[in-house]
Amino acid sequence: MNRGITLAIGLWSLAGISTGWTRGLGGLVACRAWLGLAEAGGIPAAAKAMHEYLKPAERALGNGLNQAAVFLGAILAPPVATWLAVRYHWRAAFVLTGIAGLLWIPLWNSVARGAPPVRKSAVEPIARSLAILREPRMWGFIAANALSMLTYSLWSNWTTLYLVEVSRLTFVQAAYFAWLPPLAAMLGGFAGGWLSFRWARAGADPLAARARVCFLCAVAGLPAIAIPFAPNAPWAVSGISLSILAVSAFSVNLYTMPLDVYDAARAAFAVSLLVSAYGAMQAVASPLLGALIDRYGYLPVCAIASLASPAAYALLRATRASTPLPA
Repeated sequence: MNRGITLAIGLWSLAGISTGWTRGLGGLVACRAWLGLAEAGGIPAAAKAMHEYLKPAERALGNGLNQAAVFLGAILAPPVATWLAVRYHWRAAFVLTGIAGLLWIPLWNSVARGAPPVRKSAVEPIARSLAILREPRMWGFIAANALSMLTYSLWSNWTTLYLVEVSRLTFVQAAYFAWLPPLAAMLGGFAGGWLSFRWARAGADPLAARARVCFLCAVAGLPAIAIPFAPNAPWAVSGISLSILAVSAFSVNLYTMPLDVYDAARAAFAVSLLVSAYGAMQAVASPLLGALIDRYGYLPVCAIASLASPAAYALLRATRASTPLPA
């Protein structure tokens, strides 16, 4: 596990450093593709670490803290990168953040050596991990993740344009509001993990606790359909923030469910499938959402955003993906 984390972060960091030294469009595209491939390995590795180091009741809280840190980075990255670019040149922003990743590796390995895992996973044959692809439960996780993350994809890519096109703000004015949805996503990720943790500590089965949080989040996301009717930008941003808060809390618990159902090796593979489903959804949905917005405005996509998580929850129930296993 630690070798996997080291490899993923090491390759990601080297991709960032290489971006700072690249010349020409071809090199830039190659470095960004390299970075994306390395980054994708980090989430399954983190999931396996949570499976091994955290008790079942604690896993969603750990996932929530991990996701909150991701969004904190997304909030801090623009001002920090801009400051580095203005002060030292844009290449320094990539080189210095890549070096920071390399410095994190020995820190993690030192902490990991000093904290023995709650359970040690055994190396399993690849065929046993692949066998989960025959389970309806696994496909429930995959489809639910692709559906629910439609909402995340919408607001992470289109919030600023929404404020400019619908609320009639300038890009500078929109920037004063654009940081609020990522902040809400950060708080939602933590809140979803904490609520699941609290219910599991109170005696609920961890998988059932996560399903309960997902249901509440699906209901909380329904008002997104009213966002196009918001009278002004503050109200619109409030609706967008609630929508992305709800889907972030949903996502934290959904990504934790495979950790409850499978052993560590298969859980990491399952999470990698969820990451792949999200990437495939982004590739297909982003141009379709753009085409819908261009032709019909934001009402249809806000309707989709309001119904995506309820549909995802229904899939979890239909495939019994959120049903605790027999003792």
